Amino acid sequence: MLIHLHKQATTTPKVRAAIQASTEPAPVLAERFGITEQTVYKWRKRDSVADRSHTPHSLQTTLTHHRRRPSRWPCERRCWCRWMICWRLCGSS
Repeated sequence: MLIHLHKQATTTPKVRAAIQASTEPAPVLAERFGITEQTVYKWRKRDSVADRSHTPHSLQTTLTHHRRRPSRWPCERRCWCRWMICWRLCGSS
């Protein structure tokens, strides 16, 4: 059986199952397995011994240039003097 653990996993599914099945106090289990008490409590609360997904719940997206709000300045990405450039591009009227 091939097990995929994330790089910073401090326990294996076998250790997690032993934590969940044990009735020993958390400090004893933490010392035995070389983990923190917080990790023991975390695995005791969970139903499964599998890692949870590390994919973000909401993905950050950016709009493409086609979907962005149209700018009132044709030269929005030009230098600080965009108003002067626009005045020259669009005419002085």
